[in-house]
Amino acid sequence: MKDIDPFDDRQRGPVLSARFIVAVALMVLGIAWIVYYYAAVRADPTVIDSVAGKPAFMADLLRWNYVIGFGAFFLGLAVSAHPSTPLGRGRGIVTGMLGCFILGLIWICTFYVLANDQLDSVPVMNDLRQSNLFVGIGFMAVGFTFATRWE
Repeated sequence: MKDIDPFDDRQRGPVLSARFIVAVALMVLGIAWIVYYYAAVRADPTVIDSVAGKPAFMADLLRWNYVIGFGAFFLGLAVSAHPSTPLGRGRGIVTGMLGCFILGLIWICTFYVLANDQLDSVPVMNDLRQSNLFVGIGFMAVGFTFATRWE
């Protein structure tokens, strides 16, 4: 078995690879999709006669926008678990795995703590309601993709 020095730059792969750029692009696109839908397109449920914004196709998708946004984000995280990316090798795997597990746990715990009365004041979580559990479990599922790469 080959001895690997984690501090030797010659043994690590390149920081920027095509897969890494695709992973970052998917994560940014997912976050941007959710933020744009929530801030500009979504009809405000607290205002009577609130009208949805433009583009119309995005307004027609309603809560499917969250599936698209979180799906792109989780797909980007899963793609980043490949050994050709910085998160897919060495300590990056442990960081990605634990980070996803902890974020999922925090998301679910926050949902349960705020579920009674205060959930209406938290952006995105107030629209998702019980679907917040899927988001937390999604983070944990991506954590398992990192765990399969751990040596």
